[in-house]
Amino acid sequence: MRKICLTLPTNRACAAMVSALLQEAEYAARTFDVEVHVLILDSSGPDTFAEHARAARAAHATPRIVVHHLDEDAQRSFLREVVHHSGALKPDLLLDLMLPDAVSYGACTNRAFLVAAALGCESVHRRDSDSDYQVLDGEPVFPVHHELMSLGKRAADAVDGVTDTDLDAAHGDKPVSLVGSSFIGELSVDIGEMLHLDRDVYYDVVSLWAPAEWSEDEKRGLVDESFRGAGLDPFARDEALLTLVDPMRVDMCNVSFHRVHEQVPLPPATDTIGSDYFLLHLVYDATLPGVVHNRNIVNFYTGERRTESGFVAYQNRFVKFFLSMLYLNFVYREMTEAGDSLLDEKHEVRVEHVAGLVRQSTELDTAENAERLRVLDRSYRKIGGKYEEFADALLPRCERLLDEARQDMEDFALLIEDWAALIRASRSTSLSRLHA
Repeated sequence: MRKICLTLPTNRACAAMVSALLQEAEYAARTFDVEVHVLILDSSGPDTFAEHARAARAAHATPRIVVHHLDEDAQRSFLREVVHHSGALKPDLLLDLMLPDAVSYGACTNRAFLVAAALGCESVHRRDSDSDYQVLDGEPVFPVHHELMSLGKRAADAVDGVTDTDLDAAHGDKPVSLVGSSFIGELSVDIGEMLHLDRDVYYDVVSLWAPAEWSEDEKRGLVDESFRGAGLDPFARDEALLTLVDPMRVDMCNVSFHRVHEQVPLPPATDTIGSDYFLLHLVYDATLPGVVHNRNIVNFYTGERRTESGFVAYQNRFVKFFLSMLYLNFVYREMTEAGDSLLDEKHEVRVEHVAGLVRQSTELDTAENAERLRVLDRSYRKIGGKYEEFADALLPRCERLLDEARQDMEDFALLIEDWAALIRASRSTSLSRLHA
């Protein structure tokens, strides 16, 4: 019986999602021959942690479901042991990259990858705390259905589990490395207000994540598609396509990985939205097969986003996302050019090649990022109000932000190079004494 890891990283109150996640785990255990390890990586405060623990206890004694609810102290103990046994040359830095003081979307998912390895899980299935499942005829629509129908199978053997395929037969011997879908509901990035206030500013800002050399038509196409997920249409019937999955069609609140997450981690950048999407691009560029389905998650905004501090925090993460794209666009372009040469004869990623591209990106001129900051400053001041106040606070930090964006990529290269050792160390590290 194979083990899978269904994971929920959170730093906010989400007891309802914890309960829903357990229902998805029960569906998986009931429908497939799997043992489900539900992993809740919880960075919330004591009271909220206790609420989550009460919700998690509902699964106790449920056959073939094991719940691991870990606070930050437990996570840090596990990571410290893993880093120590990995033999890494910079253990303190690695520990900081895996569990930083600030919010890191990549780091929280990387922790899930290492814990899953320690648990002996073959795959990782990630959900988010500001999400919910769609319902059809009174029953939740769980993405894990399509994930377990195909994930890890030889692509040629996965055809019977999907409704359609456009995968070239040349990829038939490769493993299905990713199964995912998107979301319906609110934009994945909280910029709907900007669109409402000034459509032209919205275009100028959102287009900043495109490569600078793109044409205006290419940028406009990207803006029109960005952050919208699958729109608003509710689920009606199953559709699942075996394909090379376009990264724009999958969201990290609704994704699963097989093998590839043990070969290359996610960027550990702090306070940077989108830092957890790297593997979507790697799987696509390396021509690893995947499945994209339509069991879309429901995305919603928590109340914290509407507070003054929440607005500032989110805009900071948005700015750092744009600055990261100088480096990531270069890496994505080079990976696209490399294609299936990114894979060895066993269809595994040539890690040293990816790490080399990330290191090479850190040598790029930062003039493009300086221009991004100028456009942001001009655009936010045009909107006025709280956006202009944010621009005032951003201005004196520009040089530091430029340096941080480059350092984030240097840290990512280091983590890629040490990742195999961390995965090996995780497999020999016990979680039993860490449960909260």
